[in-house]
This record gives sequence, C-alpha cells and structure tokens, in this order.
Amino acid sequence: MQSPVLATLTSFDWNLWIHLVLVKTRCLILGAPYTYVVPKLWTETIEAHRHAVHDAILDTAWRLVAEHGVTSVTMSQIAKGTGIGRATLYKYFPDVESILFAQHQRHIAGHLQHLVQLRDLPGDAMQRLEAVLEAYAFMSHQREHRGSELAALLHRGEQLAPAQQQLTDLVRDLLTDVAQNGQLRDDVSPDELATYCLHALTAANSLPSETSIRRLVKVTLDGLRPPSGPG
Repeated sequence: MQSPVLATLTSFDWNLWIHLVLVKTRCLILGAPYTYVVPKLWTETIEAHRHAVHDAILDTAWRLVAEHGVTSVTMSQIAKGTGIGRATLYKYFPDVESILFAQHQRHIAGHLQHLVQLRDLPGDAMQRLEAVLEAYAFMSHQREHRGSELAALLHRGEQLAPAQQQLTDLVRDLLTDVAQNGQLRDDVSPDELATYCLHALTAANSLPSETSIRRLVKVTLDGLRPPSGPG
C-alpha cells in the first residue's frame, strides 16, 4: 500500500525524493559507515515547489472564472492552464469551489495585511484611521465588480467571519487610539463605532467614482468626531 505522503508527490517531487533516498543511504568511506544528513535545502525546495504549484492553480482558476464565468470552469481547464495533470490537481484540491475559496482567502489575507501596514504607519491616530477606512472603502468598491454568481459563492458568512472579526478588531483598536487623543465621541463605544464604520463604508460598492468614495469616507469620519458645543 502506497504511503499517503508519497501519493502527494508530483514528478518533480519524485526526482527530489530519489535524491533524498540516495543521500540517506549508508555508505562506507575508509572502512567506516556513516549516514549523510539530508540538507535542509532539499526539504525547502520541495515545499517551495508545492507552494508555487498551489499559487499557480489559484491564479489560473481566477483568470478562467474572469474569462468564462464561475459555472463554466472545470478542473480539466484549470489543470491544463496550470500546466499540470488532472491527477496532480486533485492532490491539491477536490473541486473548483474549493480552489475559488482558497483564492478568496488569499485575497482577503492580502487586504488585511495592507490595512495592518496602514494602521502601523507613523503619524496621528486619526490620520491612520482615515487611511485604513479609505482603503477599506476602495476594497468594498472593487468587490462589487466580481459578478453576482461569484460573489454569492464567495461571500458566505461562515467563510468570512474570522477575517471580519480581524478587521473589526483592527478598526476598534485604532478608534481607541483616537479616543485617547480626545478626537472621538465618547457617547458610543469603540466597538460599536467600528461596526458603524465598516457597515457605512460597504455603500462604496455602488458609488460611481473615487471622488464619491472619498466623500463617503469623510462623512463616516465626521460621525466619529465629538459633537460640537451649542452655538
């Protein structure tokens, strides 16, 4: 019976595996047996290859969906476009839907990483908050243009919940920093204000221009500021 590990190896992996077996063979030099330690590079090379194949599958599937629509893409098309066999593709993913979910998760992770970078920039907390909210608004705007079929497939609550929580926590922490500078209204908690910001900015998905998106961000920020005194 074939090992589950060996069953996942591609032809490229097999060549590396043969090398690993050879270098692990006990040898005799000057009459003394020794075992050659497998260089870390071999393991890293195999993992890098698998990661490259994984990313190529995601990129190919996303391109095919953009060209033909989500319901028209098959595993055979993805395998051919990636330059691998169907058997190899099925070792990475069981079906098209799982590939699209993986690509979507990678896309979301990239967005979150960008927002974290904006949050960590030097400068005033309110300026950093504005940068994060504006970037999120533009992300919401771009999301609207993926097509209804794909959006329905990808934007399921259970799939987005962890990322949504990370995003809410990120905005809440920024709002807490803004509050410490006296620039945030104190009649609503930062948690509620974070939810307000994210829900308000989803309206960017139907706005027609960058100017209108930036106006939406400004209106959202105005709702966070302490109320003006009488007069």
